[in-house]
Amino acid sequence: MLSDVQMQQTIERPAVCAGIGVHSGEKARLVLKPAPVGTGVVFRRTDVEASSTLIPAHAESVSDTRLGTTLTNEAGVSVAVVEHLMAALAGMGIDNLLIEIDGPEVPIMDGSSAVFCELLLQAGLKVQSAPRKRIRMLERIEIVDGPKRASLSPSPDTLLTLRARIEYDDDVIGVQQMAVRLAPGMFARDLAFARTYGFARDVDMLRAIGLARGGSLDNAVVLDNGAVMNPEGLRAEDEFVRHKMLDAVGDLMLAGAPIAGNYDAVQPGHALNNALVRKLLATPSVWCWESDAGTLRQPDLRASAAV
Repeated sequence: MLSDVQMQQTIERPAVCAGIGVHSGEKARLVLKPAPVGTGVVFRRTDVEASSTLIPAHAESVSDTRLGTTLTNEAGVSVAVVEHLMAALAGMGIDNLLIEIDGPEVPIMDGSSAVFCELLLQAGLKVQSAPRKRIRMLERIEIVDGPKRASLSPSPDTLLTLRARIEYDDDVIGVQQMAVRLAPGMFARDLAFARTYGFARDVDMLRAIGLARGGSLDNAVVLDNGAVMNPEGLRAEDEFVRHKMLDAVGDLMLAGAPIAGNYDAVQPGHALNNALVRKLLATPSVWCWESDAGTLRQPDLRASAAV
């Protein structure tokens, strides 16, 4: 049963992991650190010299959505493939966190959010002294891009409910659809394990444009001529749509606060999700700030990502 008052959360103590970037192929070390109330989620590049190495985890910082979500600050400092880590933070209820990274890309780990969820649990979740603020949907908004579409609409409770449908001309995937309610514990149980995926036929093309240089069967599900190349097979028959849901959870967290509403999507992707969140932020009449202390007046969401 949900608590009557949802409070902001960070972690009890720092946590560390390291790995390679799925696109850059470069090694990076992550240090997750507790952050004060109202900080939001902020990345800090520790390997570069610039006027600012802080990168707010916010939709307005998104600079690239090709096979991942990249954030870039005003000084041109960036961090790529943030969505799996952001999804874990959203799923575990983390509001405030400083993430130090010494490379250009968040490590892909096994291609899912499971390692990040385990890392957060090992660090311990710390309840903070201020109520959590939510974005309460008041009206429906939608983004349509050919056969792709995504919307946010009002819901009767304080949670985010997600529904997604994907369709591929591939025997392994075919048509998959799923609906989940982002209640406590659900993400870690039902979505976190789902890995990113791709097709063997695309590997040479992706590497030619600087992507997938760190990709392997250890960090992605790879399909070839209607078969799964990974020796261990799938973790679930619908692992593909589960991963799309995982990505959506991470991309929607870039709104700057949890969303109380319904997310519905057909053929979703990072570009579509970012366009939806940007439209949300640009249309203040369709949402309001809310906490368990009551409904609040419109804020500048970017302020929630400041340190």
